[in-house]
Amino acid sequence: MKCGAIVEEGYVREEITHLTVMKTSLFYAGDGFAAYDSNGEVVFRVDSYGDTGELVLMDASGRCILTVRRKRPSLHQRWEGFVGEGTEGKKPIFSVRRSSIIGRSSMTVEVYNHPSEEYQIEGSFACRNCTIFNAEKEAVAEIRRKVDAANHVVLGKDVFVLSLKPGFDGAFAMGLVLVLDHIQGDDEVDGDEDGDGSENGSRVGVDPTHEDSTLG
Repeated sequence: MKCGAIVEEGYVREEITHLTVMKTSLFYAGDGFAAYDSNGEVVFRVDSYGDTGELVLMDASGRCILTVRRKRPSLHQRWEGFVGEGTEGKKPIFSVRRSSIIGRSSMTVEVYNHPSEEYQIEGSFACRNCTIFNAEKEAVAEIRRKVDAANHVVLGKDVFVLSLKPGFDGAFAMGLVLVLDHIQGDDEVDGDEDGDGSENGSRVGVDPTHEDSTLG
């Protein structure tokens, strides 16, 4: 498996990493997220910049790590990622697009500073059930529903787990989450009558330290 930083070296870990991601826009206006590590500490947070269409990934202190925006016009709903804050005068470091106009469950990720590196995202982010594969078809990250182990309850889709294999850039993975949230996040989830992604999902008493992954 190819390893190394795509966005920032400091977020490449030597062990499997589980991040609990929560939508903060439940409580504040915008496209906000917060991601917690297994100790319950904030690792990433996300804010949108008004009407600019840009989403900014920050660390816990508010330092800008990555900016993503939709490329317009774009037939395949292409999004691009840029290192740091803003996109003016910068070249993108990666792009994400639907693999086909009709097929909604597959995404292609191109990494520009590693020309031979490409990823495929399979599954449904709307259902919080998708996997990121590298060019060798190895799973390097996955998104799964969050389970409250104490109460044996699957939480609502606004709380989910992002699991990363060793060597996969966590900041890059969170950038992909932001894009997926806009491309697939509003897709209709079959059987979701309550609109929360689960028949009995709950957003109460969330434990951001619980890990639930099949990566290892």
